[in-house]
Amino acid sequence: MRRENQSSMSEFLLLGLPTQPEKQGILFALFLGMYLTTVLGNLLIILLIRLDPRLHTPMYFFLSHLALSDISFSSVTIPKMLKNMQTQDQSIPYAGCITQTYFFMFFGCIDNLLLAVMAYDRYVAICHPLHYAIIMREELCLCLLAGSWLFSCAAALTHTLLLAQLSFCADNIIPHFFCDLAALVKLSCSDTSLNELLIFTLGPAVVIFPLSGILVSYGHIGLSILKVPSMKGICKALSTCGSHLSVVSLFYGTMMAVYFSSSSGQSHDKDIIASVMYTVVTPC
Repeated sequence: MRRENQSSMSEFLLLGLPTQPEKQGILFALFLGMYLTTVLGNLLIILLIRLDPRLHTPMYFFLSHLALSDISFSSVTIPKMLKNMQTQDQSIPYAGCITQTYFFMFFGCIDNLLLAVMAYDRYVAICHPLHYAIIMREELCLCLLAGSWLFSCAAALTHTLLLAQLSFCADNIIPHFFCDLAALVKLSCSDTSLNELLIFTLGPAVVIFPLSGILVSYGHIGLSILKVPSMKGICKALSTCGSHLSVVSLFYGTMMAVYFSSSSGQSHDKDIIASVMYTVVTPC
């Protein structure tokens, strides 16, 4: 479980989920079912949007990319977790761990930004329906999408390049089911001040700015509905925004639970359970 001091770690050990051994089989079947549902369900969404011309609108354009991002986001962590549960082999190579960290941050950031973009799309559709086609033109949609992918790539790459500069010595045990950035920084035996500064600045910014955009968009939507308080308008708004709101609530709620539990010094087990919510449940 331990290595002698060395400047370059060849592999890490993932402790996995904090469960009893006799429950591993049940959890394996549960997570496998949810993962297959996530992949097949989101692939079906993408296929339907591509095949049905009536769904070639900005809302479904962004939804198809969110579905693709959710498939990728789940595939970064869940297959490795399932393999570890089945084989009891907890090791992951150093390069594989760094790669997993990069793609986890990459697709997590894309999810954040796409949820904000979709909230803006719903704001325009409900608050400015007559100008919707003009505002949400193809060029703007492509720019919003490209900006989300490029910013996510840059943010994840910045964290990963700094992480790759760190040295790891005796301790190679990660108390998680995937290579979490914060956990890896804590394991390092070199100076991590720059990494921590980036985590506490860029990390919250990636969450706060999209979340602020979502809250502002839904604030305007709420005010627009209150101006014309008809049951038909409320039902239409709920049907348009209901699923998006539920995903936003679950995604950001669990992320905040991880943040506040970490900052208050609560157990790693609660962090892991909350992480399961936004890496497994939310994409599903």
